[in-house]
Amino acid sequence: MAEATRVVRISLDAMGGDFGPSVVVPGAVRALERHPDLHVVLFGRAPEIEAELSKFPAFGERVTIRHTDIAVSMTDKPSQALRQGRYKSSMWQAIEAVKKGEAAACVSAGNTGALMVMSRFCLKMMPGIDRPAIAAMWPTRKGESIVLDVGASIGAEARNLVEMAIMGSAMARIVFDIERPTVGLLNVGVEEIKGVEQVKEAGRLLREADLPDLHYAGFVEGDDIGRGTTDVVVTEGFAGNIALKTAEGTAKQIGEYLRAAITRSLMARIGYLFARGAFRALRDKMDPRRVNGGVFLGLDGVVVKSHGGTDALGFASAIDVAYDMVKYELLAKISRALAGRAGAAEPAADAAPAGEG
Repeated sequence: MAEATRVVRISLDAMGGDFGPSVVVPGAVRALERHPDLHVVLFGRAPEIEAELSKFPAFGERVTIRHTDIAVSMTDKPSQALRQGRYKSSMWQAIEAVKKGEAAACVSAGNTGALMVMSRFCLKMMPGIDRPAIAAMWPTRKGESIVLDVGASIGAEARNLVEMAIMGSAMARIVFDIERPTVGLLNVGVEEIKGVEQVKEAGRLLREADLPDLHYAGFVEGDDIGRGTTDVVVTEGFAGNIALKTAEGTAKQIGEYLRAAITRSLMARIGYLFARGAFRALRDKMDPRRVNGGVFLGLDGVVVKSHGGTDALGFASAIDVAYDMVKYELLAKISRALAGRAGAAEPAADAAPAGEG
């Protein structure tokens, strides 16, 4: 008799993001189509969810709806959201489903600060990790890299950077299917004498530790991210968030330049007809929806943040990320890597929380 397929249950904050159920539900359906062993639990206002789900009757048996009256606003301060939405909001209950073992992962497109604060409060941190980090997939010339932290907290001690290197490499082993990912520390130069003391100390610790699950490749600069110089790029949240927003803005700027150029004249339009295959490939490569989904690493549970303004394709991509993190045992890989760590610095005090809103 064949062994039954293990169902992967993922909880979704159906009210999160700019569009709520109108994006979350069709995004969930796309993910259900791709993963036959997936079941989703939707938390939010039941009438709105049911209205969207009625458009996809074939998937009703693989969807559970849990009604909540409260939704965290994209403009709520994290402390306000925690105080007013704790226990009752769609965001909190989607996270709590992971804590209770009712779901293996949570996905939300809601308020980033609120999601981080609630996740940390509800799930707590993994043993051996001082603070969480948001890990994002980053398109590169070679394919993709993982960059963290892109905004979970501001500032980082050397120990925190080492922890991020360990967590990022565990995620890279899942996403890229490589045994020993390369890891670089983002710095103002590749020379060992450059940079702030925390980064230089983290580099020393990683070199001396020579961890079996990652290869420390040294310092990398900003342009190395797009080159794909390493599989994982580690930085603190302030610099990481600026780098992320700069890259997103640059991609949009290039797209606008291209649209303006190909509509400027008749010859440009004719040229576009011959080159539209190349333009389509470029558009797909730069499409942020295809790499949507930042993983909150360091929590004792899997939480994935989707971009708030994404569409159904983008939200489905975030569910795909959560699915892979569960299916290929992210938390277990991080725990094993932490157990093998040597020579790390003493725990540092918590950094300032992520920006409000």
